Amino acid sequence: MKIRIYYEDTDAAGIVYYANYLKFCERARSELFFEAGLSPQSESGYFVVKSLEAAYHAPACLGDMLDVGTTIVQKGAASLVLEQKVLRDGEALFSMKIKLAFLNEGRPARIPPAIQSLLSSWEKGAS
Repeated sequence: MKIRIYYEDTDAAGIVYYANYLKFCERARSELFFEAGLSPQSESGYFVVKSLEAAYHAPACLGDMLDVGTTIVQKGAASLVLEQKVLRDGEALFSMKIKLAFLNEGRPARIPPAIQSLLSSWEKGAS
């Protein structure tokens, strides 16, 4: 997914505020669902963040065009681990591993077949 950096994404020096990288990754995950005609939240359940590990490699700046990539590292019946990278012209600016749990009514639940199918397409190379 492509993201342009706007003034609202930056601090006074024109550098992207650190927490915004998490937002960019969240948007990219949501967009993968929307592109498939699905939603990350439905009557069958929803994903929540269980844990994440993030690394900041280089700053993004006002006006930059970034790419956010998402790949599956591990897939379980009710959870998955993703790796997401934010790149500028192929250079890694930010990377993270995030564990998501699928819940229904606040309890762990099996990921539904439609979402499992979508996740399989991510294994083949999400963007």
